[in-house]
Amino acid sequence: MDNQFKFTNSVLGGPLFFVLMLWFIYWLEIRFDFDFVRNGIYPRTFSGLQGVLFSPFIHSDLKHLYNNSLPLLVLLAALQFFYAKQSYAVIGFGILMSGILTWFIGRSNYHIGASGLIYVLVSFIFIKGILTRYYRLVALSLAVIMLYGGMLWYIFPEVDDTISWEGHLAGLISGLVLSIMYKTPEFKKPIKYEWERPEFDPAEDKFMQRFDANGNFVNLPVVEIEEEEAEPLSSYFTSNFTVDYDIVVNEKNESRPES
Repeated sequence: MDNQFKFTNSVLGGPLFFVLMLWFIYWLEIRFDFDFVRNGIYPRTFSGLQGVLFSPFIHSDLKHLYNNSLPLLVLLAALQFFYAKQSYAVIGFGILMSGILTWFIGRSNYHIGASGLIYVLVSFIFIKGILTRYYRLVALSLAVIMLYGGMLWYIFPEVDDTISWEGHLAGLISGLVLSIMYKTPEFKKPIKYEWERPEFDPAEDKFMQRFDANGNFVNLPVVEIEEEEAEPLSSYFTSNFTVDYDIVVNEKNESRPES
């Protein structure tokens, strides 16, 4: 299973490109005096639906952007390295699902920033690693929860009124759903023994039958084979008529007359 983890250029190139794009968008905003905040998610309004796509790329200030950049680099790289087959789907559907959920449950205000995607990644990587039960992915899950476990406080209301706890909660739920939706059979432990199969029945196994309920070795009961009574032999030739036999002298031993 370890051959599933391959370092490619996309492991670093993809996350770096994504973060640089966020900085470029922020540079455009301050350079040309744009106001992209109005392109964020405004809950329960038709115009606010555009933020489902645009809000992860919009940040209010430099501190907001900086705080999201480093976690995105780390989590996107981890996602691409350990879950390369699912990475793009998790990012794309994570943005859509968390955005739509924020649009439903959010306060009447503009919700912007990539923190919702960060919560998608944290939730997906942590829960997926636990579900696979593969030791490398479980170790990754523990590392993620150690680094970003404190973020869980920010999914609750009134912890900080300046942040979108609704977006954080939506991202956490979206990551959970995606971790269950996307299967990873490549990390499933191969079956080596018959007893590892789900349809294995110990009662039908010859070896397991040699042990009692307490695990003690016992001999199998001796099965007595009943002997069948032999039928009387019958002669090969049978007839209803009496057979008479004549004794004939063997003439081969008789001397021949001299010529």
